[in-house]
Amino acid sequence: MVSRVRVWLNRTYAENVFFMDQLRRNPSDRAVEIHATHADADSPVLAAADTADLEPEGLSPAGYVEYALDQCARRGIDVFVPRLHQSAIVAHRADFQAVGTALLAPTPEAVAVFQDKVIAYEAVQAIGVPVPPWWRVRTADELVAAVEELEAGGHKACFKPASGAGGVGFRVITRAPFSLAHLSGFPSPYVQLDLVVEALKQADEPVDWLVMPRLEQPEVSVDCLTGRDNRVRLAIARTKNGRRRGFTLQDQWLEPARRIAEGFGLHYLSNIQFRMFGEQPVLMDVNTRPAGGLHQLSLCGVNAPWAAVQLALGEDPGEIVPPFLGQDYTVVSGPRPVRPVSLPQQRVEETETLLPAVPAQVDSVEDQAAPASAAVTSAAPAGFTG
Repeated sequence: MVSRVRVWLNRTYAENVFFMDQLRRNPSDRAVEIHATHADADSPVLAAADTADLEPEGLSPAGYVEYALDQCARRGIDVFVPRLHQSAIVAHRADFQAVGTALLAPTPEAVAVFQDKVIAYEAVQAIGVPVPPWWRVRTADELVAAVEELEAGGHKACFKPASGAGGVGFRVITRAPFSLAHLSGFPSPYVQLDLVVEALKQADEPVDWLVMPRLEQPEVSVDCLTGRDNRVRLAIARTKNGRRRGFTLQDQWLEPARRIAEGFGLHYLSNIQFRMFGEQPVLMDVNTRPAGGLHQLSLCGVNAPWAAVQLALGEDPGEIVPPFLGQDYTVVSGPRPVRPVSLPQQRVEETETLLPAVPAQVDSVEDQAAPASAAVTSAAPAGFTG
């Protein structure tokens, strides 16, 4: 009998409930048990897992590695998919192997390169992958100089943290003065240059931003599965243009993504994003982890999470070619359960007789004998609403 596989996802994105669903519905019909940890008790990944723990807060990266090793040993984890503290964890791959756990994550060197977008741009440019023009800025004067140079070339300037993921901190520079127009509709990524400059001047420490031209759509996100032999097993591009999304196998996207994945040891699942700079596709970002939208490849008949787990276990799935490309689609939100959380025991202090909110009208003997439904017999727990 083939033993079950135990997989752990730590403090991962809510979208990875779909990653977990795909592991359970794997084409090998292999039993999979999933362990999840998170700092948020209401994360849907905790409810979707077979076992779950709340993560301790305030651990240093080294302390988190010790916590992770303990989790793997106690829970019998076969494959660990680390997101939080990925860099510290992959540096201890041998320690995880010693407790019987395979890490579904790239090499320490690959993680280090792509933690810093400036280092990443310089590295991929050296292997012939086009990148947009960029400036690293830490002060107000550097920001203004970069913005003026971009605007002189007819571009709209934007900035984002030199390290980070998921579009956090991305803003587009505008010179339009702040007005009521900026307070109508939904919040936008546009921010006034003068407000940013003033905030930088008032800041206690320098920022570390990347300033670059705002790139045009489509945004193309290539999901890659790469073995430890640096050979790509799977590469499919997901396209996004406004609300419309789709898939492509065009070489202008796949070829540079393969070059990056194979050239830098982006083992297992990675996500490499491109946009247009004029007429040329250029690199936007590289994620050394499974993308939140990876499950969308199921529309092409591909189960990428399971293929990655197989690869981590030493069961090479071989080259994976999608049997078809799914039709264009869009993404909508939907409900997912969270763990039931019981209210803490409430102590009710009754210092006086509790009376009905409205005096009961007694009109008959039957009414006198019936319970008074309007009477308050106990206090509701604090914060409870019916």
